[in-house]
Amino acid sequence: MSQIKSKERVTDHGEVFTNEREVNAMLDLVKQETERIDSRFLEPACGDGNFLAEILRRKLEVVKKRYGKNCLDYERYAFVAVSSIYGIDLLPDNVEDCRNRLFNIVMEARCNGCKGEGDNRFADAIAYVLTRNILCGDALTLKQEDGEPIIFSEWSFVMGNKVKRRDFRLDEMLEGNVDVGEAMPLLGASGSLTTEWVYDEETQAYLPLPIKEYPLTDFYEVGK
Repeated sequence: MSQIKSKERVTDHGEVFTNEREVNAMLDLVKQETERIDSRFLEPACGDGNFLAEILRRKLEVVKKRYGKNCLDYERYAFVAVSSIYGIDLLPDNVEDCRNRLFNIVMEARCNGCKGEGDNRFADAIAYVLTRNILCGDALTLKQEDGEPIIFSEWSFVMGNKVKRRDFRLDEMLEGNVDVGEAMPLLGASGSLTTEWVYDEETQAYLPLPIKEYPLTDFYEVGK
């Protein structure tokens, strides 16, 4: 596979894709995490998805081994695998290619991974999650192509097939993980006071509250 699309893109954007061998070698360094279905990954310069595609394949192999005998369970945990993967890229065509690539990986794996016909809504749910998780923007400025802050959605199963969506600003998340001893309130990146913080027992740090929360919904119905 070519590591460049064109010399112009290399010159203008420094775009060089990572070779498959290097991708696997690097992911093998965190092999246990790549095989944990719900482990979250963010690729800040995802290109058309070399790293994210391999991470997703590894997660879906685990889903197949554990849940392939039951179609509903397979689709539920495949949703978990997809919804835990995030990417940012400067170029819109890369973002579109990455979304399509990940979608096709999921749907091909779904055909081969479980017994039964599955739910017709599954494809739409996966496609919608990818529009929220793979975004066009600049990981240095933490802004989308329209100048607005990068906002990612967190997807968490709460009970049964019900999923909770919460939206977070990436810049605030990166300001987070503030040590317990640090004074509150904290200054945001713009210099304004950021007061919407909460202490997280698991990380023992202050983390930003979501900017928006959505009602519980069946994971097949996200985006409806």
